[in-house]
Amino acid sequence: MDGLSDSESAGTFLSDAWDFKGRPAVRSRNGGWSSAAMILGVELCERLTTLGIAVNLVTYLTNTMHLGNASAANTVTNFLGTSFMLCLLGGFIADTYLGRYLTIAIFSAVQATGVMILTISTAAPGLRPPACAGKGTCVAATGAQLGVLYLALYLTALGTGGLKSSVSGFGSDQFDESDPAEKRQMMRFFSWFFFFISLGSLLAVTVLVYIQDNVGRKWGYGICAVAIVIGLALFICGTKRYRFKKLIGSPLTQIAVVVVAAWRKREIEMPLDPTFLYDGGDDKEASEKWNGKQRLPHTKQFRFLDRAAIMDGGEASNQNKWQLSTLTDVEEVKLVIRMLPVWATTIMFWTIYAQMTTFSVSQATVMDRRIGRSFQIPAGSLTVFFVGSILLTVPFYDRVVVPVSSRLTGNPHGLTPLQRIGVGLVLSICAMVSAALIEHRRLRSALSGGPPMTVFWLVPQFFFVGSGEAFTYIGQLDFFLRECPKGMKTMSTGLFLSTLSLGCFLSSGLVAIVHKVTKGHGQWLPDDLNKGRLYDFYWLLAVLSAVNLALFFASARWYIYKEKRVVG
Repeated sequence: MDGLSDSESAGTFLSDAWDFKGRPAVRSRNGGWSSAAMILGVELCERLTTLGIAVNLVTYLTNTMHLGNASAANTVTNFLGTSFMLCLLGGFIADTYLGRYLTIAIFSAVQATGVMILTISTAAPGLRPPACAGKGTCVAATGAQLGVLYLALYLTALGTGGLKSSVSGFGSDQFDESDPAEKRQMMRFFSWFFFFISLGSLLAVTVLVYIQDNVGRKWGYGICAVAIVIGLALFICGTKRYRFKKLIGSPLTQIAVVVVAAWRKREIEMPLDPTFLYDGGDDKEASEKWNGKQRLPHTKQFRFLDRAAIMDGGEASNQNKWQLSTLTDVEEVKLVIRMLPVWATTIMFWTIYAQMTTFSVSQATVMDRRIGRSFQIPAGSLTVFFVGSILLTVPFYDRVVVPVSSRLTGNPHGLTPLQRIGVGLVLSICAMVSAALIEHRRLRSALSGGPPMTVFWLVPQFFFVGSGEAFTYIGQLDFFLRECPKGMKTMSTGLFLSTLSLGCFLSSGLVAIVHKVTKGHGQWLPDDLNKGRLYDFYWLLAVLSAVNLALFFASARWYIYKEKRVVG
């Protein structure tokens, strides 16, 4: 090709990647760090925008829109939960219809539209209620005003979900896993990906929150809108340099196909010898990678799914995919099922995480936030300690924990993914215990008529959750990407991000239940925290987290890593 010898072509052109015109990608011209850097830029802008809205939204809802504490907290967690849950939809669209590039571009534009509407809603006087005339004379936001606000928030959530589902995958597409040097670069990309997420978070909770509280919401949200537009423009500028991969179809469809085929053959007797199961054809060399997938050996768990690969009369070519699946398809679905107990027991961590952007911010509003005589820390900026603990924990893990644990366990990577998740869950319990004790002390001080406690008493709970996220997030990402089938990485990423979503929704559900059950009987979550028992809510979360930790340990002991699994 183009005058190159066969050996030169093999080293120059990639067999599984194409450029933007559909030609085979050239290793020296397409992909690599120059392309990945532009993808990191759009992720930085996405994180800055999403967290810049969410972290300080509870104060806008209570002080400007005049919602109660419980209602405002649930609005924030529902917004975050929807953003992460829509990652599954975004992944499905990317894998089945649009591809990752178009998905990122389109949903970035959707997110920018949502943030622009949010900016307008904070700037236009008719889209928010009038300021309180005095104590107890606040007018609540009307249905129309809340409708515009919710339209803006959920358009932003839709854009975030579609964008976030494909960014990490499209970034990894820029590197060739079969090339040792590029594989090392891809591992560095994931480290930088997490760094840019943390950098965006840091800018959001410091610069943006300060602007929102001291210059104006319209300016703060306007900067968010400009940031995502800049990120989209930067992303599009890299079009000629990207590597593109072919659509492989949605793994969700594959799971449904295997389940349906197995159910249809539920009455058929299972063969004792697994070699009788359909493995993709008789031509072993041609089927070594069936539909681009690495052939997987048969395993003994969840044998009822093996029925999907039973040849039930006739040639395989005459049966559609809803009647017959390959053994590899069945084994990939088994891999996903094995991960579900771990998936379920990590949801609780993100329920604890949700408190850092809701009730912990509400606590900060009734505490002494002064530094010196004139400067007052914005309540939402307290999460800087949360982000700071993440940035400190990551290098601490690499420089201290990995060498020590390597010597003790013989694992060169330090802790296993499940061990990292376990550490994060323990730290989340410590966070809720700390939060409960500090809130109890704060309430006693407030009721005694003494001066407000300094807001720095809240630092421990932010620190524990931030450190916990550094362990849990990276542990989950490593676990779901390492253990999932090769063709299911987008869905596996969505599955991981859905734990963040469900954690937020679980927080909303718990708040709603507690608010209803305790209303009028020593209410835990009133609009005025000095008349409530927020510390009991924190104790409840600590107890639930301890029960969840026990279930996680049981799931982790049951789980066998892919490379250690016995086949047969």
